[in-house]
Amino acid sequence: MAGNEATGVILAGGKSRRMGSDKTFMEVGRAGMIQIVAAELQKVFEEILIAGGSEETGRRLGLTVVADLIPGGGPLSGIHAALTASAHDKCLVVPCDMPFLKAELAALMVGLAQGYEVAVPTDGVYFQPLFAVYDKSCIKVIEQALRAGRYKVVDFYPQVRVNYVNDKLLGELADTGRAFFNVNTPKDLHQARVMAGITEKKREKKIAENTVS
Repeated sequence: MAGNEATGVILAGGKSRRMGSDKTFMEVGRAGMIQIVAAELQKVFEEILIAGGSEETGRRLGLTVVADLIPGGGPLSGIHAALTASAHDKCLVVPCDMPFLKAELAALMVGLAQGYEVAVPTDGVYFQPLFAVYDKSCIKVIEQALRAGRYKVVDFYPQVRVNYVNDKLLGELADTGRAFFNVNTPKDLHQARVMAGITEKKREKKIAENTVS
């Protein structure tokens, strides 16, 4: 897959304020959310970094943790640190709380980033800046934004070449509403577990049908 030309980055530096406690390893289905995300990314990328996570998180996953170089900027600080540390020019960043992430979407996004400094999904109104590809050439622009206290990720987009990827294109590979589902609150976690449970029941039914036939 195209991911061999890029680095996968898991953003894990959030404070989980809306959840009330650290959500990184909260289980959805049979594994913790960050474990699910890492497993999907490993299907695509040879190098995977965790931006902003604890060293313990890195040890549990067997992955390298990258600390913020300019702290206090939220996800933008994590993106900056990952771009600085990565072995490849391009990084696909994803949040640790996206348990229905699909490897196929990750690979497609890397391919769509060629010739651009950013590739980001959009439905025309809303962006997915935390499921997007960034190039090392963005580092200086991001540094300027961070030092100026401008922490909203999309604010630096007008200064670089961006491929605004139509959500319908991604929808040909996967249900993007499901793939981009974020778990931020206890209610979200409950919904994700219900969604995962339905999927698991379908999987078990299919296995049973194949066994009978």
